[in-house]
Amino acid sequence: MRPVLPAHPLDRVPAWVRSAPGTHIWLLIIGITSLVVAGATEGLEHFLLHRTSSNIDELNEHPVSALLLSGFWIENPASFLLYAVMFELVHANVERWLGTWRWLLTVGLAHIAATLVSQELVLLAIKGHRLPRSMTHVVDIGVSYGLAAAAGVLTYRLPPPWRYLYLAALLSFFGIPLLTGATFTDFGHAIALTLGFVAWPLTPEVHRATPGRPPRDH
Repeated sequence: MRPVLPAHPLDRVPAWVRSAPGTHIWLLIIGITSLVVAGATEGLEHFLLHRTSSNIDELNEHPVSALLLSGFWIENPASFLLYAVMFELVHANVERWLGTWRWLLTVGLAHIAATLVSQELVLLAIKGHRLPRSMTHVVDIGVSYGLAAAAGVLTYRLPPPWRYLYLAALLSFFGIPLLTGATFTDFGHAIALTLGFVAWPLTPEVHRATPGRPPRDH
């Protein structure tokens, strides 16, 4: 069943955290890694950010760890507070709505797929001499692919007409960069957003709309 938040304001914070455990564990890890980067020497920071990147070199040498670790680091620790707000607005709401496992499946698959496809585009551009070979070890970390996927599936949570306004804002935010000199990261965001849209079968709306099917706990 969907968790119910307490009425008392002081009790709502821990209840909100418990209602979206995956989001807050992820955010806690990002907070820790951000502190590590903020306190690291320049040489250590360079090593950490490159070693945990999901760039072509790391994907060739350490594919599993590159895909996993890259989702727990952000390049600029100063942006942590912004990500914390986005996690609460997007991830926490999606996790509470879908349930932890369906939320994790959505953002996890989007992170992996967007990373692999965007890096394949980088490789093709290098082979076509449109990008330098140094791009094989570019820093490629962050949580934005998973965030884009969660933002996409959140579309189905909103009632009309807010759903359509939100959808237009999403398509503008992620679509304009594709039309104005897109980078491999922009393509990754577009892929992740699309995967969020096609995750509609995982939403509770599908199970409520299926005749003769009992409602599913979430």
